[in-house]
Amino acid sequence: MSSSDFKRWRKSLKLSQKEAAHALGLKRRIVQYYEKGERNGVPVEVPKTVRLACFALSQGCVDYTGP
Repeated sequence: MSSSDFKRWRKSLKLSQKEAAHALGLKRRIVQYYEKGERNGVPVEVPKTVRLACFALSQGCVDYTGP
């Protein structure tokens, strides 16, 4: 997931950066880094766990309590 894909995902769900951070269990600043694709000039990748959480949220899953 590229930084533009991450931003497109957030906007497709009509979430603010703050709302997306809360839904993903992150700080808003981390969401900003993912959308920019870098932190202080160092490239930042969206981790697999966050990519999976983005997919789950886009499918309507709010929480997972196990099988």
